[in-house]
Amino acid sequence: MEQTQTVQNPLGYKKIPSLLAAFAIPSIIATLVSSLYNIVDQVFIGQGVGYLGNAATNVSYPLTTICLAISLLIGIGSASRFSLSLGAGEQEEACRVVGNGICMMLLSGIIYAVLIEIFLYPMLNAFGATAENLSYAVSYSRIIALGMPFQVITTGMSNLIRADGSPKYSMTCMLIGAVINVILDPVFIFIFHLGVAGAAWATIIGQFFSFLSAILYIRKFKSVRLERKHFRLTLKGCAATASLGMSNSLNQVAITLVQVVMNNSLTYYGAMTVYGKDIPLAACGIVMKTNAILLAFFIGLSQGSQPIIGFNYGARQYPRVRRTYRLAITCSFVISSIGFILFQFFPYQIISLFGKGDALYYEFAIHFMRTFLFMVIVNGVQLISSNFFSAIGKPVKGLLLSMTRQVFFLIPLVLILPLFAGIDGILYAGPVADGIAFVVSVALISLEMKKMRQLERE
Repeated sequence: MEQTQTVQNPLGYKKIPSLLAAFAIPSIIATLVSSLYNIVDQVFIGQGVGYLGNAATNVSYPLTTICLAISLLIGIGSASRFSLSLGAGEQEEACRVVGNGICMMLLSGIIYAVLIEIFLYPMLNAFGATAENLSYAVSYSRIIALGMPFQVITTGMSNLIRADGSPKYSMTCMLIGAVINVILDPVFIFIFHLGVAGAAWATIIGQFFSFLSAILYIRKFKSVRLERKHFRLTLKGCAATASLGMSNSLNQVAITLVQVVMNNSLTYYGAMTVYGKDIPLAACGIVMKTNAILLAFFIGLSQGSQPIIGFNYGARQYPRVRRTYRLAITCSFVISSIGFILFQFFPYQIISLFGKGDALYYEFAIHFMRTFLFMVIVNGVQLISSNFFSAIGKPVKGLLLSMTRQVFFLIPLVLILPLFAGIDGILYAGPVADGIAFVVSVALISLEMKKMRQLERE
């Protein structure tokens, strides 16, 4: 059964470059589109409201990263289990995985939206809101919360759709919402003068239509035939899904923690400089969301390679697993080199897209981008390697690796370095953490590849 399943499924026999292109390109586009929701808001808010509006969206951004963490916990976990089950020829188990995952998405999205509405003020204050931007942040976040269930289901389903062999449909789901968001943002902000609230409404309307597209796919699965009996929550199924999605999810949680620590550190140390509190906050939001575009390529590569790696590892075709990983890493280096050039040589042009500011604002934002993103050229290795371990069913290693940059290195450095270098210490923490995380990733992957070759010989 196992061999038959491998022969029949293109993941088991098609050339790796064509497979990776077919899965990764739509995944990259879908991830870019997801990132663009916040970036488009930031651009139009910067033009229509000003840098206080940008500071406010930066303060509320952790709400979105937490939502993404929930989506990836369930989506990547379900997709990894789904691919491994298909590779092993376990059709019925694959059906149960999908049904359990969709139920998890729905329940978690609703619970998260309710928690935001109840605890919004304490959360925004913890995220670094100031007296000047709090009202903007509240107005934006209360509306954004309504769309969280849509975002969880759409992002989670997109991973399952991709694992089912429909990466273009997955991409289309995300693209629909982004196009609607881009159209409605200027209408609500500049014509109806709704400010940050207008940007929020544009976002959730786009998310709703993406959600509808994702839900319609439930009846279109190609690899399995879903029935009503499969749509039930089981504790064992939820735990198995969470274990494989944990590394990707906690990476997003770590990003949230970094954002909170950085926001509070920037306001604290910024108050001691000529920049004040809000300029560093606004600059940080722009740099992080610009970097999110580059990270979207790495995430797309890792998610695009996941079905190929998971299926072939389940089918014990280890050479194909290694070739897929190597190709994904090579692509990441090419992309990150382009990002490095843009961040180092064209920071003013990038920052100008997000609205106008005074000389101090541009001075700090350019310095922030060049310094904090100096080591982006190696960022893809840690992210792709972390997802690699989840794809082969080794979530503990994936979890450990996903925590290296954000939790083990970056947060301590953000807290320690400013004691010696002031606000510049926060900026230096980025490249130092990136370099250390790269070394750890190379070490862990080298050991895993050695074990895989040993399994191959046996």
